[in-house]
Amino acid sequence: MDPSFSAESAWKIFEELTVNARQTQQQVLQEILTQNLHTEYLSQFLRSDSDREDFKTKVPVVEYEDIKPYIQRIANGEPSDILLAETVTALTRSSGTSAGQPKLIPFTDRELDRRAFGGCLCSTVVNKPEITTPSGFRTRSILTSIFMSKYFETQESSLYTSPIATILCLDSKQSMYCQWLCGLVHRNEVVSVGSIFGSILIRCIKFLEDYWKELCSNIRTGQLSDWISDTGCRNALSMVLGKPNPELADTIEDICNVKSWEGIIKKLWPGTKYIDATVTGSMVQYVPMLEFYCGDLPLVSKCYASSECDLGINIKPLSSPCDTSYTFIPNMAYFEFLPIHEDSEEVRNNKEESELVDLVNVKPGRFYEPVVTTFTGLYRYKMGDILKATGYHNNAPQFQFVRRKGVFLSVDMEKTTEDELGEAVKQANQFIGQFKLHVVDYTGAVDISSIPGHYVLFWELKMEGSSHVPELSPGTIEQCCGIVEESLSFVYRISRKGNGIGPLEIRVVKKGTFDELMDLFVSKGASVSQYKTPRCIRHEEALKTLNSGVVGRYFSQQFHVSTALKW
Repeated sequence: MDPSFSAESAWKIFEELTVNARQTQQQVLQEILTQNLHTEYLSQFLRSDSDREDFKTKVPVVEYEDIKPYIQRIANGEPSDILLAETVTALTRSSGTSAGQPKLIPFTDRELDRRAFGGCLCSTVVNKPEITTPSGFRTRSILTSIFMSKYFETQESSLYTSPIATILCLDSKQSMYCQWLCGLVHRNEVVSVGSIFGSILIRCIKFLEDYWKELCSNIRTGQLSDWISDTGCRNALSMVLGKPNPELADTIEDICNVKSWEGIIKKLWPGTKYIDATVTGSMVQYVPMLEFYCGDLPLVSKCYASSECDLGINIKPLSSPCDTSYTFIPNMAYFEFLPIHEDSEEVRNNKEESELVDLVNVKPGRFYEPVVTTFTGLYRYKMGDILKATGYHNNAPQFQFVRRKGVFLSVDMEKTTEDELGEAVKQANQFIGQFKLHVVDYTGAVDISSIPGHYVLFWELKMEGSSHVPELSPGTIEQCCGIVEESLSFVYRISRKGNGIGPLEIRVVKKGTFDELMDLFVSKGASVSQYKTPRCIRHEEALKTLNSGVVGRYFSQQFHVSTALKW
């Protein structure tokens, strides 16, 4: 893509693409097949690139484990044309929190052009370190690939308060500290504050709560803290800090040195117009905390993207999180959709509804799993997301992100999804709100060390207006256990009534435990910028980290038959 390409030009092209969505999709599939027909993978199924129906009948629908051996061969040094014709320049990592292991997705220079087009429509600032594969391929988040590109350096970097060196710093703590410092120094120039996910922004604000005094000291003296050892950060901040600025330091201290940080973002950055962070899907749970810190600022979820490809943008950015839909971008990949039952993850039964649907043929109100064919070697690849079609922009469909596929917790015959667990925790969180408490973060696990097995929720709690560990009433948290149980499914309640599942347990952990959990997953290869707290923990080391932070254990005390029998 031409580096001088403007957002306005990108929007005009986007409008043309959505008007001509059907033709664009046909062209995309034709180009992918023409380029990659003679790869080892596709040549197993196709002999010609001209028959689109052959592609649909002969190329299988796959998941990551099906394509992983080919990607691993590329990572180990085999030519990339076993999977795609373009030269692989890097392997991007998914967040890697579902099973404790990130997925590797091929990345090419031409894919960077496609991502840059999406970036013209909606750009996000994040930071990510990189590692290497045995053959020397760099593996990093897709956003890091963009940050390290000439496009970002020439077109995007001027939009942010932080120099590139602070964004690309490999030490996440030093990077975050320096980016906050830059943001505070340039506080009157800031028009938006954000990160890729709402959970990451909450983590950043918690970091600011811990370090604002030291940041003010740096601004007051014009000197960076000695513990910032990264050369790039020190060189960049020497230009940002300039000379001592006690007046600015006093202003920030007056704002931060208060009992409650309600509305703190607008106070620190008075010109802020919106909060830029994804708060749809599993991120919805962070909306109350973001609203507390950000006041009445709009929460804007700009785009729907993944390590596999960019998918859609939110063309109504001021819509509420529960109403946010993403318009699919027809030239990013070839999109198909697997119809899903509204109340489960099963494919619809009859033949018409079990076959994959083209982009322009989805029906509003229906639920689907996207299946993508990309320019980077993924063919009919199931994304694992569940989306709800909400309408069309021109001839391109719009979707709400519902949830990731998969059962998260299961004991006996019962199965609980992330969505159900999130709603149950939300109900309990509303209850403890009357005591000025709220859940900072949570995850779940299954304990089958005794019979019957039971659910365990790990909660990190915070007292409103205080940075100290809250004093907890055992009766209050035990009531929360009951509220969670009453909010779970009918099948769960029946199993509890029949003693197929034991009393639900909440283990309250000390402050910072979920930061330690994130650090663990990052050390295993997960992305800092794309990290989402996994809602079900099976990873033994992760469970050890959580259990080492437990400061209290509480169990559901009563489970009424009348509750168990209601739908």
